[in-house]
Amino acid sequence: MSEQTPALAGLPAGVVSLADHEVLARSRLDANAWAYFSGGAADELSLQANVVAWQQQLLQPRVLRDLSGAHTQVALLGRTLAHPIFLAPVAYQRMAHPDGEVATACAASAQQAGLVLSTQASIRLETVAQAVVRDPERGPLWFQLYLTPDRAFNRELVQRAERAGYEALVVTVDAPVNGARDRERRAGFHLPPGVSAVNLAGLPPAPASTQVPGQSALCGGLLQVATSWADIEWLLSQTKLPVLLKGVMHPDDARQAVQLGVAGLVVSNHGGRTLDTAPTTAAVLPRIRQVLGADVPLLVDGGIRRGTDVLKAVALGANAVLIGRPYIYGLANAGALGVAHVLRLLRDELEIVMALCGCVRLEPGCDCLFVPEGAAPAVWVRK
Repeated sequence: MSEQTPALAGLPAGVVSLADHEVLARSRLDANAWAYFSGGAADELSLQANVVAWQQQLLQPRVLRDLSGAHTQVALLGRTLAHPIFLAPVAYQRMAHPDGEVATACAASAQQAGLVLSTQASIRLETVAQAVVRDPERGPLWFQLYLTPDRAFNRELVQRAERAGYEALVVTVDAPVNGARDRERRAGFHLPPGVSAVNLAGLPPAPASTQVPGQSALCGGLLQVATSWADIEWLLSQTKLPVLLKGVMHPDDARQAVQLGVAGLVVSNHGGRTLDTAPTTAAVLPRIRQVLGADVPLLVDGGIRRGTDVLKAVALGANAVLIGRPYIYGLANAGALGVAHVLRLLRDELEIVMALCGCVRLEPGCDCLFVPEGAAPAVWVRK
């Protein structure tokens, strides 16, 4: 059991939760950055529902259990991790703090958390890796990939990640286009001077559109070069790194991905930033686990705000979880120390709730959710 997380120098004493970090960050980020990091698609219903869905799952306290030897370790892709908390890929982090993704990586390393670096990072992927790759105690270092229409560029980007020491590729598949982000449009969102997707420098122009007269630029142009299953199959042939797909929300897609040979999946609705009114990840997670069985690595993001949420995600079938907005708020508040504080708060809460539920280890499908009498459990149970 961890002791209570101490207050952090540079943060007000009242910052004791991820929600407190969000409130403080609202006063420290300008309107442009706040709209980008905190906003969602359209009416932001999916953004809000993600959080509520975890809150509505109930935990079952147990008493007088033998808690000796309890730990938060999990096994994932051949590694034993100190805990199941990852930092999700978030673009343009230098909008939140000058140290950007390097600060985030150092915090993740210090707290033994997994890190998934965005293709659209505002610092070169090699620079980020160099800051942490030699730390033997760090968590996994993965690279998130948006596949472009140019396969030669994609190949070079993958090879750069391999040379830099990234251990897996996470391909985002749920955003062939951006969602209709009203909050960003109202704020007139723009990248500030000096912030760009530096890892995409040198990307050749998109191929000329074959748009049919009278069709929209979207349906007649952009979607013709959207990532397909054939592109995933091609990528698998280009790398020896494990490839995970991020943004899978349908059991049939999950099944097809595994049949193709991907190493794992991230159940995600892009934090409510693409398709508004998509189902919550908490609702979809157990259905996908049911289809995949016990052995396929399965991660989930979207609305994780408490240690209770982490345990609920594991109970619903996840091997690990990812957080996005909360650590960006920590970054805005105190740089690397702020991100580390967010991670420490979440891990401490997880240890507390494990003890209160009589849970000594984290296994997908662990029996810790409360199911009202007569109700069907919305949970995958390990056979």
